[in-house]
Amino acid sequence: MTLDEAKGTLAACREEIDGIDRRLVALLNERSRVVERIGAVKANMDMPVYEPKREDMVYANIMAANGGPIPDDSVRRIFERIIDEMRTLQRTRMGAK
Repeated sequence: MTLDEAKGTLAACREEIDGIDRRLVALLNERSRVVERIGAVKANMDMPVYEPKREDMVYANIMAANGGPIPDDSVRRIFERIIDEMRTLQRTRMGAK
């Protein structure tokens, strides 16, 4: 592969990643809107934001869906962070417990 070909490949890959990142942000915002609805229901019913059993179900779901190449422990850490941010969203936006 020539230097120009390598540069072209890198540019194309980076452009592809940029598009994927934009889709990930859109999906995270879509997930956030659902989390806000859940937070409103929880606040209305005086339920806590943190539900460890539900989080375990989420982790089981994502692990079952993971076909790699990302290792399961990495996927779990990513989702731990996502879930933590969603809990924060519920607490701050909905005034939930």
